[in-house]
Amino acid sequence: MSGFNRWLVRTRQAVEKALRSAVPPLSTRPASIHRAMRYSLLSGGKRLRPVLCCAAAEACGGTVRGAMPAACAVEMVHAYSLIHDDLPCMDDDDLRRGKPTSHKVFGEAVAVLAGDALLTQAFALLAAARPRARYDAADLTAELARAAGSRGLIAGQVADIEAEGRECSEAALYFIHAAKTGMLLRAALKLGAMCAGATAGRLAVLDRFGFALGLAFQIQDDILDSTQSAGTLGKTPGKDAAAGKLTFPAFFGLERSRELSAYWTGEAVQALRPLGTCGETLRALAALILGRDH
Repeated sequence: MSGFNRWLVRTRQAVEKALRSAVPPLSTRPASIHRAMRYSLLSGGKRLRPVLCCAAAEACGGTVRGAMPAACAVEMVHAYSLIHDDLPCMDDDDLRRGKPTSHKVFGEAVAVLAGDALLTQAFALLAAARPRARYDAADLTAELARAAGSRGLIAGQVADIEAEGRECSEAALYFIHAAKTGMLLRAALKLGAMCAGATAGRLAVLDRFGFALGLAFQIQDDILDSTQSAGTLGKTPGKDAAAGKLTFPAFFGLERSRELSAYWTGEAVQALRPLGTCGETLRALAALILGRDH
């Protein structure tokens, strides 16, 4: 096992342990909401966002442990967004990470509230964080709020819904995915760096990296949705095409989408040049994202 793979396994294990401790146990009343929160948050997944958060912290001289509250907060926001995405009023999906979606297990009302509770708990974690000099908990909270709000993740979700079945421009396509997927990835990187006390210059480098990486990740996700099975993906494939979603393959075709995924991955790696050897783990993560099959 390579040094990077060992780091990845250790970091994912640390994230899983921290996430289990970050939400109330099943013994906390009412058990139904805490069961639903833990079901969606602890159901596996690549943990890409918290891992990026931790890698960014180390690239800026910090530690995985120091970045962990921010890493967990970002993953909670991601989990909440998936719960709400899967609802009948949104993407109406029955499968997530190879398991029935939250509303299929707990009902729509509890699923909505579980997402709300995870979002709220994310900000509680950041409020208690102790980043290094230059930043405080309020700075971290503001950064995540910008990424998750009506000019970030929510903006992308709304634009995605409004684009269904309509003729849209290339600019609209990029706006949707830069907001819906990219903003939270960028926040994960910047939060990790802020926990390490990074300079404004380092934050700008990581923001450029996150922008390109978010596009590469989303294009690859769209490609996989068009080409892989439910068993491989852990979610229902082909739903975006059936719903008339504005995706990269729908707009450009598969071959051009593959070229764009490679292009934006190259742009992400190029953005890391100012970090020198400190960016090696982030480069390895970018390569891992491009090469994934689920």
